[in-house]
Amino acid sequence: MLLQHGGSPIGNSRVKLTNVKDCVKRGLVREGQNPLQVAAEQLVRDGVDVLHTIGGDDTNTTAADLAAFLAKNNYQLTVIGLPKTIDNDVMPIRQSLGAWTAAEQGALFFERVVAEHSANPRMLIVHEVMGRNCGWLTAATAQEYLRRLDALQFVPGLGLTRERLALHGVYLPELALDIATEAARLKAVMDRVGNVNVFISEGAGVDSIVAEMTARGQEVPRDAFGHVKLDAVNPGKWFGDQFAKMLGAEKVLVQKSGYFARAAPANAADLALIRQCVEHAVDCALRRESGVVGQDEARGDALRAIEFARIKGGKPFDVTAPWFRELLGIVGQPFTKVVAGGGH
Repeated sequence: MLLQHGGSPIGNSRVKLTNVKDCVKRGLVREGQNPLQVAAEQLVRDGVDVLHTIGGDDTNTTAADLAAFLAKNNYQLTVIGLPKTIDNDVMPIRQSLGAWTAAEQGALFFERVVAEHSANPRMLIVHEVMGRNCGWLTAATAQEYLRRLDALQFVPGLGLTRERLALHGVYLPELALDIATEAARLKAVMDRVGNVNVFISEGAGVDSIVAEMTARGQEVPRDAFGHVKLDAVNPGKWFGDQFAKMLGAEKVLVQKSGYFARAAPANAADLALIRQCVEHAVDCALRRESGVVGQDEARGDALRAIEFARIKGGKPFDVTAPWFRELLGIVGQPFTKVVAGGGH
């Protein structure tokens, strides 16, 4: 029955045990207490000796911190992580759980949104896709959308042309962006076609937004892990505002597919990968072998418990991948200089 449901039925936590100030603020510990020690003592009281974690790099590195603390205090805890993040940005893991499903669902989401292209002359539609540091999900969603677009029949007499429903720009944290040059290209599309549709990764342009906020003396909101709160800085709106005047857009529609995409039940490809990882995680538990279970890119994509010390977030998407270069060619967007390390 659980396979019919998406989302996170076991719940989510944004608690970082090494961020003592935040834990005190939330009332999880009292002033002067060590959150790691409080959590460790609870595990000891409950008799837990194997802890399975499900999440991205923050989840799994926090679990590793806890395991290390317990080991120093002569309590052996086996921690086995599963890489569940639709951003697909955990190093050195080839494919994180749920990412394929999210790309498929994001494409379906935009199929509905793009129908608004005819609701107003000179419409600019901005589709914001999740991905703080990595553009993989945005790129994969764009690829899936174009694949689905190829299966449609069009009605030019009613304005339902491929060009009007097409994707005209894809913006990722790993790619540099000369916004004036790109706006000039998109304005030509707007003048010719009558509307423009673009996909952006939520992490694209964040450095520019933060710089603007700092220059105005505004406080940049951050979460317990130190990440900029993307819903607060609103990258999609920023892109829409930047492009609207330069394109002469009469209306801007910004839509975010993140919650829709990540709440979907896993598709067949993800279910197969999940089963492989879960079965291997159980084997690791029986061997008392800690690590994050995934396809290790440094070991020929072997499925194994990857050492916690090697787990990091923010793995950049390889924008030189042939399939992505081909996608940009279809979109009509020139391949721009790669940003070192991702981000703007």
